[in-house]
Amino acid sequence: MEQSQQVLLGTAEQRAMLGPTGLIATTVAEAEEALRQVRRHLHRHPELSHQEHATTDFIDEHLRALGLTPQRMANTGLICDIPGSDPTLEKMALRADMDALGIPELSTVAFRSTVEGVSHACGHDVHMSAVLGAATALVRAADAGGLRRGVRLVFQPAEEQHPCGALELIGQDVLDGVDSILALHCDPGVDVGHIGLKSGPITSATDPVKILVRGAGGHTSRPHLTQDLVYALGSIATQLPAALTRRMDPRSGVNLTWGSIHAGSAFNAIPSSGTLEGTLRCLDHDAWDQAEDLLETVLADLVRPWGIEARVSHDRGVPPVSNAPSSVEVLSAAVHGVLGRDNLDPTAQSLGGEDFAWYLEKVPGALARLGTRTPGGRTYDLHMGDLMIDERAIGIGASVLASACVQRDLLPV
Repeated sequence: MEQSQQVLLGTAEQRAMLGPTGLIATTVAEAEEALRQVRRHLHRHPELSHQEHATTDFIDEHLRALGLTPQRMANTGLICDIPGSDPTLEKMALRADMDALGIPELSTVAFRSTVEGVSHACGHDVHMSAVLGAATALVRAADAGGLRRGVRLVFQPAEEQHPCGALELIGQDVLDGVDSILALHCDPGVDVGHIGLKSGPITSATDPVKILVRGAGGHTSRPHLTQDLVYALGSIATQLPAALTRRMDPRSGVNLTWGSIHAGSAFNAIPSSGTLEGTLRCLDHDAWDQAEDLLETVLADLVRPWGIEARVSHDRGVPPVSNAPSSVEVLSAAVHGVLGRDNLDPTAQSLGGEDFAWYLEKVPGALARLGTRTPGGRTYDLHMGDLMIDERAIGIGASVLASACVQRDLLPV
């Protein structure tokens, strides 16, 4: 084992003193190179949302090699149970998302994506590898009698797409017999060896928004004889986000940002239709519930002076991920045991969206941020083609997740 990894996971003597957690750390350390190769295989062969067929086959093969029996889902993805010693207890779940993004990879690593225009630019290859590492350790812990509560592994497709894969799997009853669920997400702004965690909301509600506007069209020399649709679009693009911030509590973090505006094809013709597309994000669940009706009301008020027709399509995307204090306590204890108290960091709520939130609408759980930045190295960003991950994060994530599973029932009530 590399010296740097020893520092992050502790010495052999320290691991031996930790009982089941020591067994987990030892198992993950032994599997470190294999897990790195798992991640690199997944990185080379990314698949878009709902197309994760080869990825599902690959995960299935590795779980069966551990003596487990995965259950394939209706399209892509799978679940797999690791039995505990007490079958009367409901299971904990560990979730890993599987899909890649339609973003070309810009790095020059030897294991760069072989699929043109597609890459794991959000770190889902790391998430899968970490949960596979946790499974490897939990199987050994179960064989040694150190796993009281069973664990369900959830390998979920289509986190990056709307409608999302979480709702699809929930509809296939993946939470039956599960009383809590945990997940990690790569954070390239946090040093490897550190975990970011907080109770309560940790991400934002994220909804796709599309506005279609229509008018009669006409000549740019006579805007007074028609509806100046491009002018109206520009006003909507600037005034609608501003109006929402004045109609909703600013503490709710409402943010409407456009990503696409289209209208017309000729410089001297006022078009008869146009569109705006973007995302509406809210940090607060109650504000998210109110946003749809208010969006329609404010839009109608804005377009009335121009006499155009405007229709808004607002899809409910994902609610904020709201971490349950009980699950945060479980993850915190695991981080303390694996990395030490100084390596558990407070973290801010982000405006990013995560469909893990839908699981937390059904059962308590928590999402933690897994540090992937090499200390002193460059800070990358998610959803960028040049994202680089410090691969030591894989073993750390595996150890933390597995330790959380074996330690949960050892915590004081």
